[in-house]
Amino acid sequence: MSGLEPLVQFCIESPCARVRFSLLLLNLEEYYFEQHTANHIQHRGSQNERKIRGSLKICSKSVIFEPDAISQPIIKIPLRDCIKIGKHGENGANRHLAKAKSGGISLIFSQVYFIKEHNIVAPYKTERGEMEYVFELDVSGKVEDVVETLLQLHRASCLDKLGDQTAMITAILQSRLARTSFDKNRFQSVSEKLHMECKAEMVTPLVTNPGHVCITDTNLYFQPLNGYPKPVVQITLQDVRRIYKRRHGLMPLGLEVFCTEDDLCSDIYLKFYEPQDRDDVYFYIATYLGLSTTWRSARPRATPCSGSAGTFPTASTSCTSITWPTAAATTSPSTRCSRGSSVITAVQNWMRYQEMPEPKFMYGSHYSSPGYVLFYLVRIAPEYMLCLQNGRFDNADRMFNSIAETWKNCLDGATDFKELIPEFYGDDVSFLVNSLKLDLGKRQGGQMVDDVELPPWAQSPEDFLQKSQDALESNYVSEHLHEWIDLIFGYKQKGSDAVGAHNVFHPLTYEGGVDLNSIENPDEKVAMLTQILEFGQTPKQLFVTPHPRRITSKFKSLFQTSSCNASTADSPVSPGEESFEDLTEESKTLAWNNITKLQLHEQHKIHKEAVTGIAVSRNGSSVFTTSQDSTLKMFSKESKMLQRSISFSNMALSSCLLLPGDATVISSSWDNNVYFYSIAFGRCQDTLMGHDDAVSKICWHDNRLYSASWDSTVWSGVPAEMTGTKRHQFDMLAELEHDVSVDTISLNAASTLLVSGTKEGTVNIWDLTTATILHQIPCHSGTVCDTAFSPDSRHVLSTGEDGCLNVIDVQTGMLISSMTSDEPQRCFIWDGNSVLSGSQSGELLVWDLLGGKISERIQGHTGAVTCIWMNEQCSSIITGGEDRQIMFWKLQY
Repeated sequence: MSGLEPLVQFCIESPCARVRFSLLLLNLEEYYFEQHTANHIQHRGSQNERKIRGSLKICSKSVIFEPDAISQPIIKIPLRDCIKIGKHGENGANRHLAKAKSGGISLIFSQVYFIKEHNIVAPYKTERGEMEYVFELDVSGKVEDVVETLLQLHRASCLDKLGDQTAMITAILQSRLARTSFDKNRFQSVSEKLHMECKAEMVTPLVTNPGHVCITDTNLYFQPLNGYPKPVVQITLQDVRRIYKRRHGLMPLGLEVFCTEDDLCSDIYLKFYEPQDRDDVYFYIATYLGLSTTWRSARPRATPCSGSAGTFPTASTSCTSITWPTAAATTSPSTRCSRGSSVITAVQNWMRYQEMPEPKFMYGSHYSSPGYVLFYLVRIAPEYMLCLQNGRFDNADRMFNSIAETWKNCLDGATDFKELIPEFYGDDVSFLVNSLKLDLGKRQGGQMVDDVELPPWAQSPEDFLQKSQDALESNYVSEHLHEWIDLIFGYKQKGSDAVGAHNVFHPLTYEGGVDLNSIENPDEKVAMLTQILEFGQTPKQLFVTPHPRRITSKFKSLFQTSSCNASTADSPVSPGEESFEDLTEESKTLAWNNITKLQLHEQHKIHKEAVTGIAVSRNGSSVFTTSQDSTLKMFSKESKMLQRSISFSNMALSSCLLLPGDATVISSSWDNNVYFYSIAFGRCQDTLMGHDDAVSKICWHDNRLYSASWDSTVWSGVPAEMTGTKRHQFDMLAELEHDVSVDTISLNAASTLLVSGTKEGTVNIWDLTTATILHQIPCHSGTVCDTAFSPDSRHVLSTGEDGCLNVIDVQTGMLISSMTSDEPQRCFIWDGNSVLSGSQSGELLVWDLLGGKISERIQGHTGAVTCIWMNEQCSSIITGGEDRQIMFWKLQY
């Protein structure tokens, strides 16, 4: 390996590794407890009965069966989807079989995943519907213990609150650890002297493995509770070359041990349950090595002034972590000069920061997180991506498809500021080439995702990496490298200097940003820890004064000169022109910063029943509303008069929208129909029929209609002309089936994702390109009232009759935060950080999601607020209510 071997290699095993099962098959934050050799009995009792040999693995949230034959898929059954768990035949007609074959465990469940069939890494296959699997243990005497364990873990998985689930599973884990101890027979020598033993977890990317740590006078041992991947991990103390105290989840619980200087991957990374245990183990190893305490602080191994390799950052990083502070170098040598190395991202939101209450920050995410790293590494680490995304790859159009696209998104996107990873400056081109022939999906244009599309100046992947290395090692980067160090590790990382450098991230990403031990609410604590682990962490601050500039030649290299000359032509900004954020985005930011200053401007009672939908013409002059009184109304904002009243049926209208061009209004109705109303002709032009129950919500994008219904479906289709007429029929492109009635839907900005909310409180996230469900999250105890994606499509917010506001991570499907009010929030709008919701009592509430509080209560309607509309600039708001009124609101700056 060269000195520039990629840091983020994580010692990743090839997807075609010898062992099919790995901890990556578990959910995030899930534990693997034990395994038993067993047979999976298929078609039990019939002539086609078949036994599949393998091992049954008991995990904290699932049961996994790994067949010995690689042609058979690994089976994963989520415990939360189990309907019944017990000994086979103990409660039914097969009791005589239970006596004869007492080793059978029966699982009746509603969903199962099939993984790595024929040992091919691919998205998990899912089968739904009630079914029963029987597993026959080799040791029949273990059946009762296994069943009891499964029932206990099943109860934990079915608890309503994530905090309660975590607490119960943690209690089960700690009980198991307390009942066991390190097996002293595993010592390398009978003469070894035990110094200490404690509980800990071995950390590898995305997963942790609980067990016992034991340190003797000559060795450090870790014995996994489950015996995986081997019964004991042993490190000889005399082989230890480096040892670092680490933060894990921003807490002082980590310890990383290296036995070789050349290998950037540590031999072991341990996370302890108590800081004192970590410090004691550290002390014993340091004492053995005869080192002073100053040696263990994580300092750069190559300084920016020490030679060519010094440009490559290696300080304060851990290869067992999947979040990396990496160099903010460009993907193109020709654009480096135009960007400027002291700028961490292209988007600066100074106005938003100035108006924000404490704690202030400029970026809600981070420049390095598991999702960002795996975005680049999906071709060589597909199993890690599948682990992070619940068995699915990302949407094909959001994949790492092109260097140019990724570069443009980071420059232009308001929320995309991912850093490059060290692989861009190494010698291994595997992460750019789909050498494993993975099926990564098909893009909207029809092309399959395959190799990464390179810039025109790169002749091959090898040439691309070489030129990236040349750019990183150029005089220009060397002369400005200290500026990057100041931002990431130095004095501009925190405090007023960070503010001046527009380098302030969310408080949870910094060391000391939150004290998890002080949080008593278990749900809040779990959500906080999840956010810390998944959304990136800022490295430890190493310098508090400006870092010296690297000593370089005074003569600029030919490469730098040519690249800087080329930058003028290639730069997205014209020469002499400064790059500013779009003014629309600035106005939006300013509006949301002042959302608490909302004031009622005027109100009008135009309906006889509750208002259910609002649509406004592009110039803002005409307001269209639907109501439970079965009418569509057209109201003139200029004359303040009702201009039209249209009735399609004698049943309630549930929502409305205005098509591009402002010529047609679409209304949905409880009579199962969708109506197209022509404004110019003043009549209903088309009626779309087909749903078996009320249409509850409609959306429109790119000439495609989406309709949700109480018949438990969401339809996606396009109107198509019927032969010989001017009327249209509905050509259905996809039908998204639900278990219960669907009350609300919403699209993301690109219309690649759809979120639906059901009567029973479930939020579903769908991939519209494949018409498949990505996540199904039961997060409300009653009907879901409203749902919407954040502007960057990374999160979904939902409100329900239970009064909860829940934020869900789109990638993982995890509930990452939840806030509760004392009444249902019927509708809302949000910008990703703040929410304006309409409550059952008629108030408008302003929520600070990051602060976890209600910032303002604004008195509005005399009945429930039922719908809310905001213009594109976020400067004008209209609400409708059960009091039959529409209210016009304005922001006071």
